[in-house]
Parts: sequence; structure tokens; C-alpha cells
Amino acid sequence: MKAGWDRRRRVFFKNHRIALIAGILIVFFLTGSAFPQGPAPVKPSKKDKCPVCGMFVYKYPDWVGEVIFKDGAVAYFDGAKDLFKYYFNLKKYNPGKTRKDISAIYVTEYYDVKLMDAHKAHFVTGSDVYGPMGRELIPFFTQEDARAFKKDHKGKRILVFEQVTPAVIGKLDD
Repeated sequence: MKAGWDRRRRVFFKNHRIALIAGILIVFFLTGSAFPQGPAPVKPSKKDKCPVCGMFVYKYPDWVGEVIFKDGAVAYFDGAKDLFKYYFNLKKYNPGKTRKDISAIYVTEYYDVKLMDAHKAHFVTGSDVYGPMGRELIPFFTQEDARAFKKDHKGKRILVFEQVTPAVIGKLDD
């Protein structure tokens, strides 16, 4: 009887160990924690200027955005609005680069004031909060935060990265 119990216990723990390892791997893959998503953000220096408006970016740390290229070059911005202007018109602002050359895009989250992946941001448009260049896209980590901000600050819409268009950006400058 004891030998049979020991065998069943070994099989049980072996099967559950496999399930536990598989579960951990699934969590890593679903959260993106298993592999780096791109280069880490880089803090701008006092010399870095926004290629769209020419303002010194370090003066506005609460609004910084950045585009990091595969070759290590970084373009800094004084807000998400100018970042998108650059992104939509790379040929004008950086003729030697294309979107395929981009490795990462970061924007500063409004509440935590931390750089986040722009592709994961929820942007509020039309609010009563202004950035260094006037009306601005206000980025948030979560849709819940974006909704609360929109309600509190008379925002018009919540958009994700793919929904931001040149027309949306143009309306911010009207």
C-alpha cells in the first residue's frame, strides 16, 4: 500500500509542478514581462529641443515625450501633441528616418508623471488642462483614470494610440 501511495504522490506533484510552471509562463507572456518591450526611456538633457516647436524639453518634465530609434537616436518633445506631429510627418522633421526605424515611443502619464509606452496610453482630448504648447493630449495608464479626468476637466474624447490622427492633432491647434 505504501509503495502505491508514494508513486501516486510523485505523479501528483510532477503533474502539478508542470501546471504551475506553465501557469507562470502564461502570466509572463500575457503581461509582456517575459521579454523587454524596447529600450528604456532616456532623460533629456538641458540641450535637447523639441524638433517640432524648438522649445527646450527639460523645462517641462511633466509633459516629456520621446521617440527612440533602433540606432539609439532619440527625439524629445514638450508634449504628446508635438510628438504626434513629428510621428505623422517624419519626412519633414527627420528625413532620414521612417516609422520602421522607431524602436519605442513614450509619453508622460498625467497623474504619476512617469514615462509610459505611448501605444498603451489612453489620451483625453479637449480638456481644460493645457500643456506647454496649449491644448494637449493628456495621457493616462488606465481607461478609468482617463474617464475620471475627462469628467473632472471637461474632456471631449478618450483615444488610444491608433485612434490619434493628424485631424485630431490639427483640432488641438484650432
